[in-house]
Amino acid sequence: MKVLTVSGKSAPICFKVNIFFINFTDLSVVFSSDMRKGHLYFSFAGVGCNSVEKKIYVHLNYTVPCVRLLNATHQIGCQSHLSGNVGVLHVLESEENVDWVLRSGPNPPYLVILESPLFTRSIMMKLKNGSSRVAGVAVVAPSANPLEGVSPHTTCPNENTGVYTENYDPSLAHCNVTVWNPLGSGLSYEQFDFPIFSLKDDNDTQVIRQCYMDHNRAVNGSTPQYPLCAMQLYSHMSAVTDTATCMRRNDINFSISPEMVCDPLGDYNVWASTRPINNTAKGHKMWESVVIAAARLDSRSFFFEVAPGAESGVSGFVTLLAAAHALRNATQEAPPNRTILYTFFQGETFDYIGSSRMVYDMQNNNFAVDLDNVHSVLEIGQVGLRADSRLWLHSDPVSRKNDSVNVRKLIESLQTAAKGLNVSVNEPGFSQPLPPSSFQRFLRARPIPGVVIEDHQSAFTNRFYESMYDNAEYLNISYPPNLTPEEQLVFVTDTAKALTEVATVVARALYIQAGGAESQLEGINADPQIVTRMLYGFLIRSNNSWFQQRIPPDFMSHLTDRPTNFYVGVAQQRSELTHLVQYLLANLTGSTANISQDNCQNQREDEKDKESKHMYSYVWVQGAAPPNSTKREGFCVRSTVRLSKALSPAFDLRDYTSKNYSTWTESRWKSIKGRIFLVASHDLEVNFPFTPQRHEKAQSPPQRDLPSPTENTVHKLLQTALL
Repeated sequence: MKVLTVSGKSAPICFKVNIFFINFTDLSVVFSSDMRKGHLYFSFAGVGCNSVEKKIYVHLNYTVPCVRLLNATHQIGCQSHLSGNVGVLHVLESEENVDWVLRSGPNPPYLVILESPLFTRSIMMKLKNGSSRVAGVAVVAPSANPLEGVSPHTTCPNENTGVYTENYDPSLAHCNVTVWNPLGSGLSYEQFDFPIFSLKDDNDTQVIRQCYMDHNRAVNGSTPQYPLCAMQLYSHMSAVTDTATCMRRNDINFSISPEMVCDPLGDYNVWASTRPINNTAKGHKMWESVVIAAARLDSRSFFFEVAPGAESGVSGFVTLLAAAHALRNATQEAPPNRTILYTFFQGETFDYIGSSRMVYDMQNNNFAVDLDNVHSVLEIGQVGLRADSRLWLHSDPVSRKNDSVNVRKLIESLQTAAKGLNVSVNEPGFSQPLPPSSFQRFLRARPIPGVVIEDHQSAFTNRFYESMYDNAEYLNISYPPNLTPEEQLVFVTDTAKALTEVATVVARALYIQAGGAESQLEGINADPQIVTRMLYGFLIRSNNSWFQQRIPPDFMSHLTDRPTNFYVGVAQQRSELTHLVQYLLANLTGSTANISQDNCQNQREDEKDKESKHMYSYVWVQGAAPPNSTKREGFCVRSTVRLSKALSPAFDLRDYTSKNYSTWTESRWKSIKGRIFLVASHDLEVNFPFTPQRHEKAQSPPQRDLPSPTENTVHKLLQTALL
């Protein structure tokens, strides 16, 4: 016999309950009481507690929540109460139907089910303002992208941490000249006092819809009758108010196992150089001049870990990876005068975490080179959706007034590089600020020549900027029917062909800008097969044979049969994306070292080598398996690829209210889950002859018409009879 003990938080109470039975098909439940401890015991005959729970609840799979994020001034995102939020299901069929939830519905609070076209700022703000009758929201993710543009980001991304401020050029600040993301609703930066989950449109969602239709839908104006279908969502967040508050709470915890409440957003930047640079000796390098080639890695959407980032991030960094590969032979056989430094920044979505950290480290002699070594910057932004094969070269109108800032040379390099290719490069033709870009953080430090390549002349071409719809479908990565995964991996899409052209332009321009001879340009060409495989791996499934061959054996478990997630995450963890870019960049720019696995993993050519680790990095990759064999033939890759910290300087400086650096943190949580169940009529509840005095939770909802299943276990068991 198994016993489940349910302990209340009220004072001990004395009562008597008559023993009775509820007969189910395979279950007998006996209720008894213990007056000594004030506990209620449930004795189950013939079945375990897990079986009872399965009869009561339908647990939801593939739920992704909106989580709480904090910065120097406020908090955004969503959360549930400590024991979860419970509400009667209501499928919202139109915006006019919101009135049922907010005013006329007889059984609040409601947990609202939204089809994705109704997940708009207008509807969500109405639900937010009527939160006393809203227990939560579940958004059904669509199987196809909408026709109209959707962006939950702001209209002016990163407006407070770029170069355009009241001190630099007030007339260009806050998107006064160009509104870069006109479709931005700002929904991702709102605070909601109830949980909001994304649900896949699968069997779970069909069960939810059917439960609503069978029990909750009002027919011909009638009031739904009990039993009613309800949902419970758990996503309680530990952090509140702002980053300064949560970091202070982290610091004052004196227990042996401190209970942290939030973590700084962050990860690692990935970088490599065309010539080895001593990474142990930090700071200025005499006679070293570097051209920085930059791209951002991360993206986001409204929901945690739903950040496909196809156009906003992937198009740019895949182009730069392909360009780096195209330059490998040319920079070794005919090295240009300057070194090209490939940089891939993490956390750029959240106020330029990665780029601001690299600039900060350069200023403080904590990077392999300093700002005096930087000759110029070429950044690849959103380049996947260009119209008429055009690219636009954006530069800063303020620094260009300085004669020492020679942007014209970089623009001419790009124009020369595009000759003979199916892509043209153009200047916007009117004075406007730089679009949101990592290069702005370099300009904040000093006037450096730089160009940002984009597929838009002014406002973003991207209609789904930082949304769940910025995916492979939007980037037009599609395959003929009936192809196997291996066939898809090598099928060159039109998008792959287009990005290959862009990568070739970037590679040739970098070579010229670094001082290479124009006579070498025809031999510098990006490989469409490389671009194809990277797009497939990042946007379709990372668990593919090409990625598998280029990673260490112990990283295999991180590859999945889904797209890569581009949300930056928290600083204590190196993301799957960072690892993948690190290993791919090593394979694409490095060379095979004929050394043992032990020496490779110990960062040396042989047992006596103590110098190579300062100039190179080594990684043992598992390679391919020969025909008719399952054992892979691993080998060592030697490259200049390194990782550097992508943590905002605000957290090293303990300046949690900084106006110069990102202060974004992510709340911690204990469980994320959702489930549905039936709620019986209040008339069928078991009423004991006592009235316990409960201590209400600090964040309890103002209306408790619907009992939480965790608060009335007898009520839960009675629901089973109604299923």
